[in-house]
Amino acid sequence: MMNEQNLIAAAEEFAKAELGGDHTGHDWWHTRRVRNTAALIAEREGADRGICILAALLHDVADEKLNPSKEAGLDKVRSWLAGRMDDGERLEHIMSIIETMSFSGGGGQPMATPEGRCVQDADRLDALGAIGIARTMVFSGAKGRPVYDPETAPREETLKQEYRDYSKGTAINHFYEKLLKLKDLMNTDYGRKLAEERHRFMLLYLEQFYREWNQGTE
Repeated sequence: MMNEQNLIAAAEEFAKAELGGDHTGHDWWHTRRVRNTAALIAEREGADRGICILAALLHDVADEKLNPSKEAGLDKVRSWLAGRMDDGERLEHIMSIIETMSFSGGGGQPMATPEGRCVQDADRLDALGAIGIARTMVFSGAKGRPVYDPETAPREETLKQEYRDYSKGTAINHFYEKLLKLKDLMNTDYGRKLAEERHRFMLLYLEQFYREWNQGTE
């Protein structure tokens, strides 16, 4: 079985192979950013850095958006880990983080461990700020959503099936349906600090967007 350093290196290669062709904003570079941010938050919060890095690296490999089902994605990651690590407790810790960290419309389940809270914050931070805006536009384009339609109101998404209905809505509405909610859902002190700055940037972006959209109509 691999030591942690080799396991992390192998997980990086696995994530690159699985996510390298993604064009929805859930690609390898997203995973790399989440890994780096999760490690940074873990250091500030005193969490297990290795657990955080592995869960961050594998979280989108298991994502149901990129697999036939949530169960299929989780089984794929579990099998991969089981073939490379013999510490069952750490394996289950990693899997529990991956399984429960999704936003899923209503905000997702509370994370049970400090490591889970660090990784969830890191993933949510990548949906905020300038990168979050860029990822929203890429994802919306990939799913056929328009940028904006003033006649389409944001949805009050409370159920998982509503959140996963990618055919509806607009990119701008997604700010109100998810992105602007994330600041108040952060778990850690350092995550909240980083989220505040990115949240403010998104509000400035929306202000400028509406100013340009409505130019000449006032």
